[in-house]
Amino acid sequence: MPATRLTLLALFTASWPSMAMAQVADASAAAEGEESPAQLREEVIRLRAEVAAMRAEMRSLREEFTAASPAPTGPALAATGVAPAANVPASASAPVSVAAAIPAAADPNAIHMSWKGTPEFKADEDWSFKLRGRIQIDGGYLSAPASRFSGQADGRGFTTRVRRAYIGTQGTMPGGFTYRGEAEFAGNTVSWTDLYLAYDKGPFTITVGQHHPFTSMEQIQSDLFLSFNERAAFIGAFNLERRVGLSAGFKTGNIQLNAGVFTDDIGSLVNDGNKSVSFDGRAVWMPKIGPTQLHFGASAHYRELGRFQSLLGSRYRQRPYIATTDIRYIDTGILTVDNETHYGAEFALNRKRFHLAAEAAWMIVDRPVDADPTFFGGYAEAGLFLTNDTRSYRGTVFDRITPTSPLGDGGFGALELNLRFDHLDLTDGGIGGGTQDGFGAGLIWTPVAYVRFMLNYMHLIYDIPSAQPKFTTDSVGMRAQVDF
Repeated sequence: MPATRLTLLALFTASWPSMAMAQVADASAAAEGEESPAQLREEVIRLRAEVAAMRAEMRSLREEFTAASPAPTGPALAATGVAPAANVPASASAPVSVAAAIPAAADPNAIHMSWKGTPEFKADEDWSFKLRGRIQIDGGYLSAPASRFSGQADGRGFTTRVRRAYIGTQGTMPGGFTYRGEAEFAGNTVSWTDLYLAYDKGPFTITVGQHHPFTSMEQIQSDLFLSFNERAAFIGAFNLERRVGLSAGFKTGNIQLNAGVFTDDIGSLVNDGNKSVSFDGRAVWMPKIGPTQLHFGASAHYRELGRFQSLLGSRYRQRPYIATTDIRYIDTGILTVDNETHYGAEFALNRKRFHLAAEAAWMIVDRPVDADPTFFGGYAEAGLFLTNDTRSYRGTVFDRITPTSPLGDGGFGALELNLRFDHLDLTDGGIGGGTQDGFGAGLIWTPVAYVRFMLNYMHLIYDIPSAQPKFTTDSVGMRAQVDF
């Protein structure tokens, strides 16, 4: 409505009673003169008609104003500083406050905050910033024959370790760019985990920096959402880790394709003698049939170690499914290696409270003189929630568990039972690294989405050519975890 009409309405609303009273006073004065009773009656009728017309005009102006300027609600109403009236009908003829009815303009520089473990700040739809991190405190117990520790530290019994302590940032920028920088503080030195810049818009993703190559479903999956304290044995044994590189991804429907070229991890790129380079690719088909999410994946990895790294050699070995001990029973020793070729196959099923996961991996080691061994590893896993919960699946991997009845809201949280068989074979081509077969069970309690408590048991059977006969170990792993 134009400002002149608003001014007219305000002035008219304030002045019409006094105008009417003045006219009544004039009529009273006239009554004291020479006018007859009939004339006085006519004057009173005329004044009543004028008052009725004034009321009708005022009602019409008020309705016109209300239609042109609807009452603010939500944030706009809060910005006016006026409390909303309760149960007031639309036809009520209440006085109109013109200033209160005009909502305050939104501040384009306002910063909005939401809570996702830690505060996340957003200036608009493009800019955001969030602190992130995690703490994992592990306890472990290893039972093994004493004879297996000859010439090395005895890693049996109870041990503890801060498994991971990360702190970092992540955010978004205009144009579809995202970033993440995260450092590891658990050891005696500080090291980088994720450190990258990415373009993520539509079906395409381009990432540059240190991030995971595409070699295994469980290797790419965050350690925050694993079924057991440690990943499958072949992942550590085959030295599958984050590396600096450039990668691209494409997603269409239920198909995800990724490929990249990588060098080495940041800690190994200390001089120009490191010439290692790898080429990685992964394809995933993830159809969903009713409540059942399926996952079929395949990956390939080829790495040239470069002359400098080749002279240093490569070593393939693994701990007994807990990281609190430094003992590795299964170990190839240091080998001179020119290049590595790795192939992987993946399967997963997620349906309500139940899930399955399995992977197989082959590592072909090309040696300059000796025979080229092929090492093999894999696992099969089944899990069932004892509460009314389910695993989350997102981006070709399992993701965060959000309890349907979290602790603190009258619930218990989520409780999950997992069973796993794990196999690793490092014996081939004249290399007697040995085999390791693991049979494990694990229990995970997630009281709230960002806190976990884990208990794992693993019975391991070793067959090492240089250490006949076979022997077994038993390990128990415990973890308290929080992330933000």
